[in-house]
Amino acid sequence: MSWLGILLIGFAVTDLVHSARKVKLLPQMIGALSVLVLGMLADMTSGRDVVALLVIAVVVLAWGFAVTWGFGHPAQTAAWVPLALFGVALTAGVACSGLAPAADGPLDRWLGSMSLPAVDGLSADRFLLLLGAFGLQLSTGNVLVRLVLKSTGTINPGKDGAMPETKLKGGRLLGPLERVFILALAMGGQVTAASIVVAAKGLLRFPELSSRQEQATVHEMTEYFLLGSFMSWLVALGSYVLLV
Repeated sequence: MSWLGILLIGFAVTDLVHSARKVKLLPQMIGALSVLVLGMLADMTSGRDVVALLVIAVVVLAWGFAVTWGFGHPAQTAAWVPLALFGVALTAGVACSGLAPAADGPLDRWLGSMSLPAVDGLSADRFLLLLGAFGLQLSTGNVLVRLVLKSTGTINPGKDGAMPETKLKGGRLLGPLERVFILALAMGGQVTAASIVVAAKGLLRFPELSSRQEQATVHEMTEYFLLGSFMSWLVALGSYVLLV
């Protein structure tokens, strides 16, 4: 599972850096570098590991370029390129996860030296997968949601291909929060309790979606809300499936 965990971390780091600093080439370069650094810390130095790390680094670089191109191109279909890349990379990562040797090295020794109950007995492989899964809930989850919205034309892109401003301002913060809550509850064996998060989001959005002053766009906004929310929850629940 070490390869899959590092792949997810590479995606997460790339998107987090891009959300903080929209500098050309910087996010994907840092994401690819994080892949190589984590591989070295996990003592992944065999020939097979080195090849896998290089392939993962290239995929992370391609992800950064594909996302930028997908959002920058005015065509709806452009969003399918990064979505397809993500799907193929994730499928390949799961399929090849059994070939990855156990992570070891400084990372494993550091985990063993920690006295926190949460990491007691936690292997380096499991740690990498957990870190990648929870990291995916942050900026990458938002990127996937926006790509799906653009690819389906739920919200038409502007002239420059970017998603337009919306009156629903809290989505980019609320999305990561709800996904982290859902994944944490599921990992704690409280899958049913995640429905509280879902219901709370619906209550928060209801006044804006039912406003009589917005009837001209209420159907568009409702579709936007439903599709975006279900995709967001799918990212969290899909990550849970990878962890169980």
